[in-house]
Amino acid sequence: MGEERVNILGMSPEQLVDYCGTLGEKPFRARQLLRWIHQCGVGDFDAMTDLAKSFRAKLNRIAEIRAPSVLADHVSQDGTRKWLLDVGQGNAIESVFIPEDDRGTLCVSTQAGCAVNCLFCSTGKQGFNRNLTADEIIGQLWMAEAAVRKSRGVPPGKDGRQISNVVMMGMGEPLHNFDATVAALKLMLDDNAYGLSRRRVTVSTCGVVPMMDKLAKECPVALAVSLHAPNDKLRDVLVPLNRRYPLAELMAACRRYFEHAPRDFVMFEYCMLNGVNDSDVHAKELVQLVRRGPTAVPCKVNLIPFNSIPMPGLSRSTDERIEAFAKILRDAGIITTIRKTRGDDIEAACGLLAGEIMDKTRVQERMAEKGIGTEGYIKTYTFKNVCS
Repeated sequence: MGEERVNILGMSPEQLVDYCGTLGEKPFRARQLLRWIHQCGVGDFDAMTDLAKSFRAKLNRIAEIRAPSVLADHVSQDGTRKWLLDVGQGNAIESVFIPEDDRGTLCVSTQAGCAVNCLFCSTGKQGFNRNLTADEIIGQLWMAEAAVRKSRGVPPGKDGRQISNVVMMGMGEPLHNFDATVAALKLMLDDNAYGLSRRRVTVSTCGVVPMMDKLAKECPVALAVSLHAPNDKLRDVLVPLNRRYPLAELMAACRRYFEHAPRDFVMFEYCMLNGVNDSDVHAKELVQLVRRGPTAVPCKVNLIPFNSIPMPGLSRSTDERIEAFAKILRDAGIITTIRKTRGDDIEAACGLLAGEIMDKTRVQERMAEKGIGTEGYIKTYTFKNVCS
């Protein structure tokens, strides 16, 4: 039986130096490998022509460069592209490429499923399966860059990069998979790999406070916080993690992160739910939360029209209500954007990355047993959605 090969795709620069050292190779070999794999998108050791033949032969025997395999590849009418990727043991994840005139953004998953279970997000309704490895996270970028180049006729190489921005806003809570997420981030930022600016890489979190502090110290990239409610009572329902890290703690963590952040603001994401969190009163509460008093944080607010999943009691706010909500924030001096919905026809939009939804963790049943809800909520939920 042959020796099992080591997948080096997700090794951080430091890990690759150590690995090359175990093979009797000097540190510069790690830099060469990084450039071939991540700058040039090469997955064949024999094509790495400036490596010694003996080193290439050794790598061919014991190592490999392997990204998750593509199960499905869909392109929206607006150019958004979604891949369904196999990560084994019956688990699949999704990655989404969003092309714009001045940039190309890739939305990356960090977990198969999600344990946070935000009320309005389809991904959490399938339960949590497992954390992704670093090679599965960075493999999404490696695969997507090659696929987009091929579709646009751009040859492989260090020039002509198609993906300029990465957002960890796909399936999963990145800070619940901290080590693998940071290993992938370091590859994205390394000049011998992707060389992305910290301003162009964003980690989105529901508010895992201790890990926010750790990220600030170890790898401070741009931060987006899934807020979705201006008070604890409502956020406890919409984002159950709030019961562990309530708003006062979350906002304090945002202020601490801001001291290390590459941008001069923290982005707050706010999903607009009709009759739930979109009133003028909610908008004024949000102003109070982020602009005044001990919870104030330099920020921008991104309003996200709800991408409906089959759930009684939740629907998208009207365009007029979203605009009225945004006006209150803007009049208070808060820079506010309204996210343009992309990829609806291939279910690639925010909150729709799920695969087949199965309530593996009895989330809906347990919430119903506890009678969790606020005015206007229906307390029992049934989900069945296919996003492949």
